[in-house]
This record gives sequence, C-alpha cells and structure tokens, in this order.
Amino acid sequence: MDTIIIQDLEVFYRVGVPDAERAQPQRLLITLELGLDFEPAAVADDLDKTIDYDALCRRLSAFGDDRGWKLIETLALAIADITITEFGARQVTVEVKKFILPNTRYVAVRVIRSRGE
Repeated sequence: MDTIIIQDLEVFYRVGVPDAERAQPQRLLITLELGLDFEPAAVADDLDKTIDYDALCRRLSAFGDDRGWKLIETLALAIADITITEFGARQVTVEVKKFILPNTRYVAVRVIRSRGE
C-alpha cells in the first residue's frame, strides 16, 4: 500500500472535558497517513484517482466550526471516518496532538482504521 502523509496540519477546535476548556478553540496538530494504491492515479496522471489532500486539509480545517468534543480520542475517530468515507482512503492513521498539560510538549492519541472497520 502506498502512503500520502500530511504532517502537523494546524487546526483550531473546541476540545476538552471541562466546559471551560471547550469554551474557546485551541490549537491542535493533526498528522494523517493515508493508505491507498497510487497505481491508477499514476498511470492516468489524474487527481480524481487519488486523494485530493488539499481538499482534505480544507475539510478538516472547517470540521471544528460550531462543534466540540470532550475527548481527542473521539475526534481522532471522526477524522478517520471522514478520511475513509469521504476521501476514499483504504487505511488511515490519525494522530491528534493537544498542547494542554504543563511540563509536556504535547499529549497525543493515534488511531489506525481501515475501510470496513
């Protein structure tokens, strides 16, 4: 399987267990590894036969508008679902980094999902 990597897409979402933490969007970094077969796109040199990563990044940038999540685990699974169902990835690894705890660089979750899970 071939891979498209989107490293540290900066988004601003409302995430956190306490209501006060979700009151304002906070900076998150999202890394995606999108698994698919490049062969059809490469042979045809056709964007429609692969994943339009610009469109995916725009979709994810707007995904947090007017919504919030308590857990970054829930958010990561929602992003995996979008990537598979809307953009056609066969497999996706999603990592969400959150910068909330003092004395840590970040806290992150990582999920791996495949089509059909």
